[in-house]
Amino acid sequence: MKERRVKIAGWGKTLAAHKMDFGGQTRYRLEPGETLLDLAVLSAKKALRCAGMKIEEIDCIVCAMATPLQAIPCNAALVHERLAKGLSIPAMDINTTCTSFISALDVMSCLIEIGRYNNALILSGDTASAALNPEQTESYELFSDGTSACVLTKSEDSDPSAILYGCQRTWSEGAHDTEIRGGGGLMPSFSMNDGNREDYYFDMKGKRILKLSAKCLPGFVEHCLKEAGVTRDEIDLVVPHQASRALNLIMPRLGFGKGTYIDRVSEYGNLISASVPYALCEAIEEGKIKRGDLILLIGTAAGLTANFLLMRF
Repeated sequence: MKERRVKIAGWGKTLAAHKMDFGGQTRYRLEPGETLLDLAVLSAKKALRCAGMKIEEIDCIVCAMATPLQAIPCNAALVHERLAKGLSIPAMDINTTCTSFISALDVMSCLIEIGRYNNALILSGDTASAALNPEQTESYELFSDGTSACVLTKSEDSDPSAILYGCQRTWSEGAHDTEIRGGGGLMPSFSMNDGNREDYYFDMKGKRILKLSAKCLPGFVEHCLKEAGVTRDEIDLVVPHQASRALNLIMPRLGFGKGTYIDRVSEYGNLISASVPYALCEAIEEGKIKRGDLILLIGTAAGLTANFLLMRF
């Protein structure tokens, strides 16, 4: 697979303001009057500032989010209104739920490589708290609200940065293990009543997801490493989706021991689409990642979908 000469030139992240504690696990939820769009725009401005760029230099605005801000238009158009109103920058959404950022990075790196765009602004984030069921403790105490943004640009000849390999797989036998059944075309929001209210909450069957992940992921990771021609020892840091407290059970099964990957589940839990980019931005800011490091972004999403992306930061 041909490497794509791109780099993350700027990054930014923002957590919701309301801090909660669940048995030593910290979570963040939106306060009254605070919206995910507010947080997304704030993260985008941080990323642009970090990259030393203005919005006019961006060729495409991409919202890599799991849930819509409103039914229509796409999330990216609403971000565009806040950041780039009056400009004709294209705006689009890319959605593979929790791994949306990895998918967007994969897709946009290809479009930059072929010359379609030079600079892309990618935003991720979700309002998990909007659809959590207080009666389902497993999920209610897992998620946080937050956003992250990255500016993806062409690499200079002197830069080591590149996307080296990307792969995505879906096993739809897990399609109903993580879902919100109501609110879309199959079960519109105006069909909600007292009898079907739970269909409009997030529903997670944790044990079934874990079982399917344990079955599918080891072979998927081995396939990706072999196809990429990379060994685990060559990878400087793994940035996994902070899916749940089972992270420390799954990662060793995939051949990644403690200390080789980021685990921030206790600190902020599952940020859905912002989970991987938020942890990535945090690691960069803390000096755990430096230019030239080989980084693996990996995660699972509703579907069941899995993403594997190798990048030279």
